[in-house]
Amino acid sequence: MVVMRDQVVKALAELEVTGNEDGLIPAFGVLVNQLPTSFWNTFSERIMAEAKQNNKQQEVEDALINCAYECGYHTGWGIINSEEFKSVVSPMVTDGAKDVLRGAYAVFTAWGWAKSGIVQIKEGERMVIRATDYYEQDSGGEGHRAYMIRGVSSAFFELAYSDPYPDGMGKYNCNQTMGIETGDDFGEFVVQAK
Repeated sequence: MVVMRDQVVKALAELEVTGNEDGLIPAFGVLVNQLPTSFWNTFSERIMAEAKQNNKQQEVEDALINCAYECGYHTGWGIINSEEFKSVVSPMVTDGAKDVLRGAYAVFTAWGWAKSGIVQIKEGERMVIRATDYYEQDSGGEGHRAYMIRGVSSAFFELAYSDPYPDGMGKYNCNQTMGIETGDDFGEFVVQAK
């Protein structure tokens, strides 16, 4: 049995995730937030607008991707080792790291970050992700804008195929090859070794 994405998404979406007295949401072994997507899109677009005026677009884009990458690496580790993940996803894991990755993208979808999944994987070498809906598609900026998916996809792949946590960082990179924000029907993301 492989990880059944829709079954995982449904089960995770039904879990009650509430904030504590400090307004933080401890879930999946990490702290999560429920800020509106417009907050994150406005934040990144303001930074990119300033970068354009100073000819630093690539530098700022790389920094935004790295923020998602750092978060995705450490948060991803917490997610795949959480009781919630172990109770919902782990019973379906029969294909090792591939199934863990499928489960991680089901969490990604259940949390509303992106309706996404793996369409191709060559263990330890390459992975292709497609997303039919992701919050950065509505950023309003020019060009590919899915910084979060790029960073998190690199991180997830490293958690699956690189050195054991926390020593597996910096081995893979994710490039966005298609994007809804640029007129394509879906976003496509390719992870491979640096």
